[in-house]
Amino acid sequence: MSRVSMFSAPFLLGFDMVEERIDRLAKSADGYPPYNIERQLDEEGNETFLISIAVAGFSADDLDVVTEDNQLQVRGRQNDDGRREYLHRGIAARQFQRTFLLADGMQVRDAQLANGMLTIDVVRPRAEKIAKRIEIRSA
Repeated sequence: MSRVSMFSAPFLLGFDMVEERIDRLAKSADGYPPYNIERQLDEEGNETFLISIAVAGFSADDLDVVTEDNQLQVRGRQNDDGRREYLHRGIAARQFQRTFLLADGMQVRDAQLANGMLTIDVVRPRAEKIAKRIEIRSA
């Protein structure tokens, strides 16, 4: 039995890869680490999205920010220090991977770590509207 989705509509041509990415993101949804996304507009109408991820206890060397195939992936890995003896350990030293799906044309401009917050600037430049007339050939 074939699966029916909103992307199988006949006027949504070539969106099958988007559906696969959304399915992959939904399966990997985890609440750790928490994050915020803010939207800002500049004077030229460009949109900037500020993704703030709470990464307390992680250094810049413990974090990777990678864009590949319209996805922004943030990974965190901490090495456990075997020389420490904890009486209580309430701060998790766990690995994480957080993935964000980016629309075509979006660009990651900057990533900054300060006060336990990783802030990533993602820019969507204002797209010019292009109209193109397609000539019809006779067979």
